[in-house]
Amino acid sequence: MTDRALVVVRSGALTTVQDRGRPGYAHLGVPRSGALDPPAAGLVNRLVGNAPDAAVLETTLNGCAVRPRSTVTMAVGGAPCPVTVAGRPAAWGAPVVVPAGELLEVGAATAGVRSYLAVSGGIAVEPVLGSRATDLLSGLGPAPLADGTVLPLGAPAGPPARVDGVPQPRPPACLLLRVTLGPRADWFTAGAVRDLTTRAYRVSSASNRIGLRTEGPALQRARPGELPSEGMVLGAVQVPPDGRPVVFLADHPTTGGYPVIAVVRAADLPAAAQAVPGTLVRFVPVRRR
Repeated sequence: MTDRALVVVRSGALTTVQDRGRPGYAHLGVPRSGALDPPAAGLVNRLVGNAPDAAVLETTLNGCAVRPRSTVTMAVGGAPCPVTVAGRPAAWGAPVVVPAGELLEVGAATAGVRSYLAVSGGIAVEPVLGSRATDLLSGLGPAPLADGTVLPLGAPAGPPARVDGVPQPRPPACLLLRVTLGPRADWFTAGAVRDLTTRAYRVSSASNRIGLRTEGPALQRARPGELPSEGMVLGAVQVPPDGRPVVFLADHPTTGGYPVIAVVRAADLPAAAQAVPGTLVRFVPVRRR
């Protein structure tokens, strides 16, 4: 039994292993997957001395609790939350040394949705198609964590960052998503396009790693019927029959038949990953570059 391992004591609502994902396999029907908030995942990796592509844990809403079998450095970032080691308060957004056998607990998010936990050496589960990421749509990668799961750890790559804490963006009070209209904006009425870009929506509680669902004005079609399935990209704003826009996130399907009215700029998607249900959403049209 190796001592370079992490035991999951409390898995929380949904905790998965994530890294930068597996881009380049859409032609095989494999989504990109990976951390929904890449800047947060990259930051906690830097704090513990890992390479940027090391695998981390992504928690959802109520955190998780883990126990290392050897002394390691950990860091928690992303959605702000309380952190404890052996029941005592520990730093959020900074490297923390956790002795062998002690419990580190990531508490419930006080703002936002997804917190990230990095461990020195990274989570060293077996990669699939070059990535250790859990993909909820295709089932590739490790299963979502359960209580008692034991995760192997890699060898530390470098020293932890010499900081007491670093600034991280707060989850959005209002989610502004810059969109380029198309490729199927002509499938909607002029009024629908106007509604999308001028009226307010809210984040639906039905959102997940596949897509951010919205509540608000239904977008009216200008054409009946459905499209043949066509390729889907990260950030695509697809409109299902109920007329409420869905923004595709990391585990999105690679093809779909519902029309895409617009595409969100990639730089705005990390904030979408941290928008709690009920958050105001506004789609802001921008010109193609």
